[in-house]
Amino acid sequence: VLIADLQQAVENQTGARPYRNRRSLSGYNYEVYHSLEEIQSWMLHLNKTHPDLVHLFSVGESYEGRPLFVLKLGRRTRPSKKAVWMDCGIHAREWIGPAFCQWFVREALQTYQTDPAMRKMLTQLYFYVMPVFNVDGYLFSWTHDRFWRKTRSKNTRFRCHGVDANRNWKVKWCEEGASLHPCDDTYCGPCPESEPEVRAVSRFLRRHRRQLRAYLSFHAYAQLLLYPYSYQHAAIPNFSCVASAASAAVQALHSAYGVHYRHGPAASTLYVSSGSSMDWAYKAGIPYAFAFELRDTGHFGFLLPEALISPTCTETMLAVKNITLHLLTQCP
Repeated sequence: VLIADLQQAVENQTGARPYRNRRSLSGYNYEVYHSLEEIQSWMLHLNKTHPDLVHLFSVGESYEGRPLFVLKLGRRTRPSKKAVWMDCGIHAREWIGPAFCQWFVREALQTYQTDPAMRKMLTQLYFYVMPVFNVDGYLFSWTHDRFWRKTRSKNTRFRCHGVDANRNWKVKWCEEGASLHPCDDTYCGPCPESEPEVRAVSRFLRRHRRQLRAYLSFHAYAQLLLYPYSYQHAAIPNFSCVASAASAAVQALHSAYGVHYRHGPAASTLYVSSGSSMDWAYKAGIPYAFAFELRDTGHFGFLLPEALISPTCTETMLAVKNITLHLLTQCP
């Protein structure tokens, strides 16, 4: 028995809890989980208060009609700057992902003036940060089912809702590691890019693929840093470069609290899966494509306590900075 009272653990994160100044944007707490409404209010607030470094835009709408917000971070130095894409929350229940995306933005804005590495990153690159990819599913995980994974699209033949947004991309769609049954957690959807969220993001990435140097997607849990391929056991053409970046990143992460991450191709390090965003991004021409599986390895699983948000995000920040500086200085 890992968690003695699972219901209590869920209610500790989602239920009525002490009002902790959560909605005050001036005192926004990055060490608690935030609802979709709070995250979107926070994004709008940053757009108003940091016009020099932040630009908020939407890439489209979700199935239920919610905006798919992205924050563009960086100094407007020249129009042809290279960029890094980061998304969190493709799977609704993996709350530590959106928490990290918010943490990254906070760190970027707070340390830009004092940290030479961050200044270099924001001067030489743009960062497109999407804190919640699967907005409908994330909201549902707060209001109905804490362990919900998929989108919330309706199926005409089955009562089951949703598609796995990380099996819906147009790369070896619905082959090994994905399901054709709408009630399964890994349901690939009726066709590639059937989900408006996947369609909107892939359209944006396609349009900007010449600008994008890296695609980073944040999931949980397993403590892994993965790179292509997910759908087959084969080495990518720039394997040595990507593998060295991953190795250096997990070493940087380990330096914070001694937490061990494994790294390697997704198919052999985790499992074979088809239709993933990481494989699609790599195939689209983005040379660095990574998927993080953040803490932990299964004790708390998707219910990672809020007390572990800070250490998880602190160490992940080191890995992301390491990857970013790597792609600026090495591997043409």
